[in-house]
Amino acid sequence: MPARSDRIKKGLERVPHRALMYATGIPKGEMSKPFIGVATSFTDLIPGHIGMRDLERFIEKGVHTGGGYPMLFGVPGICDGIAMGHRGMHYSLPLRELIADMIESVAEAHAFDGLILLTNCDKITPGMLMAAARLNIPAIVVTAGPMMTGRYRGRRTSFIRNTFEAMGRFRAGEITKEELDSCEMGACPGAGSCQGLYTANTMNCLTEVMGMSMPWCGTALAASAEKRRIAFDSGVRIVELIKKNITPRKIMTRAAFENAIRADLALGGSSNTVLHLLAIANEAGVRLPLETFDELSRTTPHITSLEPVGEYYMEDLHWAGGMGAVLSRLKGLIKDNPTVSGKRVKAIIEEVDYIDDKVIKPLDKAYHAEGGIAVLKGNIAPLGAVVKQSGVSDKMMRFTGSARVFDSEEEAMKAILGKTIKPGTVLVIRYEGPKGGPGMREMLAPTATLMGMGLGESVALITDGRFSGGTRGPCVGHISPEAMEGGPIALVKDGDIIELDIPHRKLELRVSPEELKRRRQSWKMPEPKIKGGWLGRYAKAVTSASTGAVLK
Repeated sequence: MPARSDRIKKGLERVPHRALMYATGIPKGEMSKPFIGVATSFTDLIPGHIGMRDLERFIEKGVHTGGGYPMLFGVPGICDGIAMGHRGMHYSLPLRELIADMIESVAEAHAFDGLILLTNCDKITPGMLMAAARLNIPAIVVTAGPMMTGRYRGRRTSFIRNTFEAMGRFRAGEITKEELDSCEMGACPGAGSCQGLYTANTMNCLTEVMGMSMPWCGTALAASAEKRRIAFDSGVRIVELIKKNITPRKIMTRAAFENAIRADLALGGSSNTVLHLLAIANEAGVRLPLETFDELSRTTPHITSLEPVGEYYMEDLHWAGGMGAVLSRLKGLIKDNPTVSGKRVKAIIEEVDYIDDKVIKPLDKAYHAEGGIAVLKGNIAPLGAVVKQSGVSDKMMRFTGSARVFDSEEEAMKAILGKTIKPGTVLVIRYEGPKGGPGMREMLAPTATLMGMGLGESVALITDGRFSGGTRGPCVGHISPEAMEGGPIALVKDGDIIELDIPHRKLELRVSPEELKRRRQSWKMPEPKIKGGWLGRYAKAVTSASTGAVLK
């Protein structure tokens, strides 16, 4: 079978093309080798990406060793933590679509035979996986790895609990200015994705489980020799995938997505993975309804206790056996499937020879009988809503409260910091969905501040926006249809009674159908918050959170 790259490098009519390629420095003897595009999201802007220059070198070494010729090209990155709580967060989720489009553009224009996708953080990893599924040419994902924890007076520190929640604790008078400053300086000690099971690390673990990265890649720490070796091995392996024509859609099957969901549920991972797995499945041509997450959650025990909910960190998960050990615990629920390593999932499970029972519990000692995510429905969310139930205390699994309604995150934060939110409240933040935001901003600042101010056991929060992987507490997001589409959340008024019942998967607004009908007749779609630029175009094309917020 002719190589994809033959269309730019073979034949008399390609003399001009070859002349341009020789101008880049390609030796003539390398022209016959497979061309490997290395999509790198290196940037000085994101802690999870600052160490990628080193990994680029090892990927290049691996590709050369395997018999290919590597060509690096860049894709942009946004740090969700830095973009949080201001205009920047509007761009985070839309970046996912841009990255997929950019990789498609470069890979098609330059006719790569295969791809190495070097990534690490939040929307960048799913964007790259979407591109791999869409292009369906041999591809391997290399995730740059988690950050080590910080240290403060003998205690381990991390990004979410020791910065965002510290704001609330400082405001409540629980910590001093000196302690706050120490959190600020020491919570993030260097390169890597944030230390807990937030969106970046959850997606990196699921990428490994789906079979799109090499074993141990999801948990191997940033700046480690082990991560260098994984990068090198990935470079070698991509050439073999090209020779055997092993493409992403042969790996990202329905079984692969179900395995990833099972692993996510067992870990108690970020609720953002719902959006991302739905979007990746859409590109892979795999039917994956939102309800699948809840169906699998009913039979998947929650077996780890990782930050932001629990006591352990990504470094602990890695040394406890990594994702191979998690799959081994779940082996009766896991389906066999190929992976980019050449080993099938069951073979990887069979090779597991150590599991730390403290970090990765046996199924009969699980933290919860059900998985970390639940899908709720009701008259306020007829197309569904998502909650990270592993982060909700037993006391708040059922909660009824009085609505306080805000049409933006900023309005809600002002009320929270002004100490006007009282126990017994259901905070409603709307017009923050994919269209309404636009961009479906994360609500980490409100949720973390509520926890830091001691309101996590007496206040619930619901939104058509989404939450950071670092969110914990009774926080329900992804409410669909969103307010900007005229969903029922747009009709809620201050003082309305809202019932949250996670065990029964209910989210109900206790207002009569007749009253809701009257309110709908007087509802008018508000002016878009952002009309121009890329976000204005995005708002017109993006779909509901219940379908992954993909563009149509």
